[in-house]
This record gives sequence, structure tokens and C-alpha cells, in this order.
Amino acid sequence: MRRSFDRLAVMVRDIIHADPLSGHVFVFRSRRGDRIKLLYWDRDGFALWYKRLEKGLFSWPTNISTTNQLDHRELSMMLEGVDISNIRFKRRFRLKNMQS
Repeated sequence: MRRSFDRLAVMVRDIIHADPLSGHVFVFRSRRGDRIKLLYWDRDGFALWYKRLEKGLFSWPTNISTTNQLDHRELSMMLEGVDISNIRFKRRFRLKNMQS
């Protein structure tokens, strides 16, 4: 968890093969699981959100899709301490050309 803005952005580009300037939120968890960083581009620069738990661990989802993406609901639940690996969402109507 020593990496900061630029090194995390390079990891996004080189490992995930994504554009760190896309506006997506990129999530990094420590090896122990008690710290988490969120990196995102905020119109005019990178923003970094960091949280360290005093007790307990962040649950890391085991059933992430092949694109390794979380939607806003899953990220929110993960930050609140919910184990999202067993969460199942009910089917909802969605337009075919819209993405989640």
C-alpha cells in the first residue's frame, strides 16, 4: 500500500490494460485485507481514497466477472463490510444497449 497516484495509474494501464483517465474507480486491497485504496480521475487530476480498518478485513469478492468489474452497489456493500461473494441480485429490466 505504499504506491501513490502515479504508480497506481501505471498499474492500471500495464496490468489491467485500462485507461486510468476513463473516470472509472479502480480498487486496490492490501495483502492483509485491512486496507483499501480507490483511485479515480476527477476532471482535473487523480483522486485517491484510502481506508484502514482498525478491526476486521475487507472481503474481496471471489465471483467477480471475467472483466473484474464491480458495480456501484457491490462496491458500496464491500466498503460497508458485506461479503459480496454470495450476493445474488434479482433480475431486473434493462435496455439491451445499456450497460450496468
